[in-house]
This record gives sequence, C-alpha cells and structure tokens, in this order.
Amino acid sequence: MIKRFMDKIILVLAPFLAAGIIRLLYFSLRVETLGEEHPRSFWSQGDHVILAFWHDQLLLMAAGYHGPGSKILISASKDGELIARTMRYFGQDAVRGSSSRGGRSAFRHLVNLGKEPVDLVITPDGPKGPRHQVKEGVVQLARLSGRPVIPMAFVASRGHRFASWDRFLLPYPFGRGVYAFGAPLYYGKEESTESFLERLQLAMEENDQQARNRLESLGVSAV
Repeated sequence: MIKRFMDKIILVLAPFLAAGIIRLLYFSLRVETLGEEHPRSFWSQGDHVILAFWHDQLLLMAAGYHGPGSKILISASKDGELIARTMRYFGQDAVRGSSSRGGRSAFRHLVNLGKEPVDLVITPDGPKGPRHQVKEGVVQLARLSGRPVIPMAFVASRGHRFASWDRFLLPYPFGRGVYAFGAPLYYGKEESTESFLERLQLAMEENDQQARNRLESLGVSAV
C-alpha cells in the first residue's frame, strides 16, 4: 500500500517538476532554430505534418515545438507514463504504445489521428533502437496518412550523455542549442517501403548534421 501511495505521489509531482526543469533549461540556452519555415508553410494553411526526431533528443523537443498541437507516440511503460504526463504541461497529448507493448493499437490510433487537425510526432528509432536507425513504423504512417514527414533535430554545445542505448542527451544550462527542421518528405505512390525508408534515413542524418554544422560555425561542437 505504501508503494502504491508513493507511486501516485511520483506520478503527480515528477511530471510537474520535470516540466519546470525543461522550461528552465530551454530559457537558459541561447537557442537558434533553422528551417522552421518547412512546418510553418503547412501550419499557415491549416495543414498538419508528421515530425520525426531521434529518441536521444527528446528532452527539449516539446519546448522547441511551436505548432498548433500534436499527438506524440510514447511507450506504454511506467517511464512512458511520466513522459506523457510531462508533455501535457506543454499542451501536447500522447498516444501510448511501442513495438513491444500496445504497438498495433497505438499505430492504428495514430493513423486515425492523421485525419484530425493535429501534428503527429514519432521517434523513428524508439523505443529501444538501434540508435539513429529509422524503423518501418514512421514509413507506414506516412504511407497510410498521406502526410509529409519533416525531420526535426536538436543539438547542444554543453550537456551529458547517459549510458543508455540511445545515449540520451541532458543539455546543461547556459550553452548554445540549435533546433533544425528538414524539408518535407512524401511517400510516393509507386514507391517501395525500402526506398522511402532510405530517403528518410538520409534526410534525418542530413538534418541532424545541419544543426551540428551551425554550432560549429559558432565556434562550439555538439555533445
């Protein structure tokens, strides 16, 4: 009973504290955004997109999103519940599921949400990797929804990399941060799954490198 009580306290307090820490980190950084005209060209017309970013860059992505609203695919695990509740403080909702728990149901829900006025957000290498390798879920989501996929990235000049499968990034305060958005990619009518996956993989890598190059032009390197 005590454990259940403590779990409930953590579920209430931890997301509130995490959201506060994320906002403090974001506002302490000297932030620059590249390529935001790509998603904004859709938002300005009332259209919506699929945003894809690597799992290790998750922490500050909600703070760097300035769109009309989104639904994020988040693991059905206990950690995923904490993340989902944290995202609500940024006005973003979650679709719960992963490749190992509730994945098919969550994917069907995402496809249905493709008909609604919200952006869809996915980490194409999550929830367990391989790191920075696009998996088929986002490809099928693009095919079935007809929406463009826009790569998104975040890099920081100072921070800590955890010893997790994704080398999760915790940016340190008072450094530089760069968000980058890539050009939209559509799944072609006659295109194969493998072809689109390869194109998206390359676009994700190039967009990530674009953000890193910008930091280097400012005299610092990405952690």
